[in-house]
Amino acid sequence: MSAFDRIKSGIPELDETLDNIRLGDNVVWQVSNLDEFKYFSEPFIKQSLEDNKNLIYINFGQHEPLINLSDEELKELDEENKDENNEFSMIKHNGIKVYRVNPNDLFESFTLEVHNIITKEGRDAFYVFDCLSDLQSAWSTDLMMGNFFKVTCPYLFSLDTVAYFPIIRGKHSFEAIAKIRETTQLFLDIYSDENNNNLYIHPLKVWNRYSQKMFLGHKYEPKNKSLKALTDGMEVSTFYTIVNKASAYHNKQNTDSWERFFQLALLQYENGEDIHDKCDQMCNMLMTKEEDMGEKVKKYFNAPDYFTIYDRLIGSGMIGGKSCGMLLARKIIEKDRPDIYKQFEPDDSFFIGSDMFYTYIVSNDLWDIRVEQRTKEGYYTAGKKLEKGLRNGKFPEEIREEFKRILEYFGQSPIIVRSSSLLEDGFGNAFAGKYESIFCVNRGSLEERLEAFEDAVKRVYASTMNISALDYRRINGLDNKDEQMALLVQRVSGSYYGDYFFPTAAGVGFSYSLYTPLPDMNHNTGMLRLVMGLGTKAVDRTLRDYPRIVNLDKPKAVIEPDVIERHKHSQHYLDLLDLKNVKIEEMPVLNGLKIIPKYAQRVLIEHDNDAERRFKERGQDREVVFVNCKGLTYNDKLTNTMKELLKTLDSAYNYHVDIEYTVNVGENNSYVINLLQCRPLQVSTSDETVEIPEGKDEVYFHIINASMGRSRKEVIDTLVYVDPKLYYEYPYAKKSSIAPIIGKINTYCKNNNKNAMLIVPGRLGTSSPELGIPVTFADISHFSAILEESYSEVGYIPELSYGSHMFQDLVESDIYYGSLFEDETRLEYNKDLFKGYDNKLEKIDSKLDKEIYDMVQVIEFYQGKELEFYHDMENDESICLLDEDTRNTEVIDS
Repeated sequence: MSAFDRIKSGIPELDETLDNIRLGDNVVWQVSNLDEFKYFSEPFIKQSLEDNKNLIYINFGQHEPLINLSDEELKELDEENKDENNEFSMIKHNGIKVYRVNPNDLFESFTLEVHNIITKEGRDAFYVFDCLSDLQSAWSTDLMMGNFFKVTCPYLFSLDTVAYFPIIRGKHSFEAIAKIRETTQLFLDIYSDENNNNLYIHPLKVWNRYSQKMFLGHKYEPKNKSLKALTDGMEVSTFYTIVNKASAYHNKQNTDSWERFFQLALLQYENGEDIHDKCDQMCNMLMTKEEDMGEKVKKYFNAPDYFTIYDRLIGSGMIGGKSCGMLLARKIIEKDRPDIYKQFEPDDSFFIGSDMFYTYIVSNDLWDIRVEQRTKEGYYTAGKKLEKGLRNGKFPEEIREEFKRILEYFGQSPIIVRSSSLLEDGFGNAFAGKYESIFCVNRGSLEERLEAFEDAVKRVYASTMNISALDYRRINGLDNKDEQMALLVQRVSGSYYGDYFFPTAAGVGFSYSLYTPLPDMNHNTGMLRLVMGLGTKAVDRTLRDYPRIVNLDKPKAVIEPDVIERHKHSQHYLDLLDLKNVKIEEMPVLNGLKIIPKYAQRVLIEHDNDAERRFKERGQDREVVFVNCKGLTYNDKLTNTMKELLKTLDSAYNYHVDIEYTVNVGENNSYVINLLQCRPLQVSTSDETVEIPEGKDEVYFHIINASMGRSRKEVIDTLVYVDPKLYYEYPYAKKSSIAPIIGKINTYCKNNNKNAMLIVPGRLGTSSPELGIPVTFADISHFSAILEESYSEVGYIPELSYGSHMFQDLVESDIYYGSLFEDETRLEYNKDLFKGYDNKLEKIDSKLDKEIYDMVQVIEFYQGKELEFYHDMENDESICLLDEDTRNTEVIDS
């Protein structure tokens, strides 16, 4: 059949009135109840079967099925009976294909499954859909129902299908109905009298056809399928009496179901009614669908808490994992430790609901790219296109007005727009550092601030498609999960210092630490990473800076007893907001110390007594200080508060946690804490007892107090080693090219099931190639052990940066990390043990420079004659050694 060909509806006089339904038409029937719809859907179904059409029923509603399915057939659908390609839940009923699609899988998964069914059934198919209004019940909002129709209707049209959709009058906002009317080809209002004896059809839209009587009211008599235009005054009067009666009742409901629900819940609460069930619904609608997290939210939240969140929500949908975790952590402390909560800054965050993400995609005509991106072939390529589209889209004017409300509230206070996706910060998926957080200095006119804020939102949206996020989702089996991006908008905590703004200190904390740098430290008391200024220095592998590591078991303890080493491995730059130039900026810490009060300086600095003594010996009375937050670690009240805070959260979660926080100090050791984030901490531990072997001759390396990870005993069959001297001598402009080579080796190891160890110079994952190889986590994801080698001649120094985003990935993936320092932690290191061994790299990639084959070695071992690796977490000791016969190693091609 050809596009726009006429088809039969099963009601001849309806065909005549509408000048026929055509191929490509989507027909929306707005009814008071589904019995009214059946008067028109049943003749359509019967006629389609008589005409041998490919007839499909899409079943998703909570109502009774629109066709008469038996109990056995319903059970078969419920048991996930897949079609012949094992893709969809489908049965056949009297010539009708019945597909069951679950709307509780959320918008994207549901919409993509319907899209895939339509693709599979192809051209000229005929459809009957369940009631669109039931999507509102599943998704709690008209917005997503409208988005579903807006992307599904054009796709059906493009394939020359015919589709019937019922929708219940008065259950939706005027905006949602307007969106559907704008998109569909036919929109028909159906009315009936009290006993359904007489039905009336009022066509509101019939696309691309017209007649003198088409848009009049029509009376339909189902018994004889008689349909006539209402031209008699008495009949017209009766018709409008029924219309006005229906409108008077239903127009009272024409607000979005989302708003209607919260308004009713608030009214019931204010009237003193028990709304416990409504609170459970608000948790599922606003906070989380994750069972473990939901139980905790329901335990600690009450009705006013949910209403406060609703008042600060832009759009509709969920607030996402990061927002949920932050709010839950604050409520836990408020209820379980009110003494600590008194020291908290108040929270005045705003939330941009998850529904806004897909609305932005749909309104900017990006849905087709999103569909392509969800395929195996388009996962990365379409992801790149979608990233660009998200970055360059536009927001509807009504949303921009809502954004202005946020900016008007915060005035000129700096704010940060943070990712808070549905999968983020949950049990099992931290997404540490995968999505953007954008600071808005928030200066200038309202229009200028609005432009910067919109740009920040777009950047966070676009970050869902960055390569690191895509790799993370694929590695963790989340590439087919619905990943809506909600946003958390927070006021930046800190103080004004002239043209600059920053907190005294900030950082991350952990209720459990895999890293205990000194003997006899307790893993379970937790640890902090602490920096002066914005917390960005605490979570990134920085170029020249070392955060203060505070083990809360012994907070005053220092890893390096020598003050020269402490000075060298201290913080040299701080991140802050430059109010004058409206940007985030880096400043030398010594300059930063000059602009803050003395009481703030005292908690951040330590004196380099050796340097001061040397100056004094030369007759100079000079103060030499460095920033390592010493005064904060000596504030017993603060460190005990942080220890108790982490302990309380750990206990309430029944799971280890990590947090982000700021500390702003006042005079006389006073302070306030702002708890910015809390999420379950992914920790790989083991009850396995590993004994470090003694008396072995062929030791490759042996280290203590320089590693992280669970206890393990493994056989390493592939060793990848990057020579630090040759890496240093390699041209700076080419150094970044080593990262993709490591990535290619990583892929080789994954594809060939190799248990591999990687040893690299300096800091892995740094953004500065002169300090180490600038890999992303995707480049190293399949190594089971990674070590950084110190080479002080050229400045390569490992950093045990437990708590940084890179190390969160290592911990979450159960990858061992160790440092080959040039100090007492390195008991033995025979780096020439494999000198002269065959290099597998040339067979992995034969088109590299000769210098790279010299620099990067890939060594494989015979089965049974491997590299043995042991790590004892309890005593923080690691050893790697060879069997005595392994020196006869040959390379085996895979």
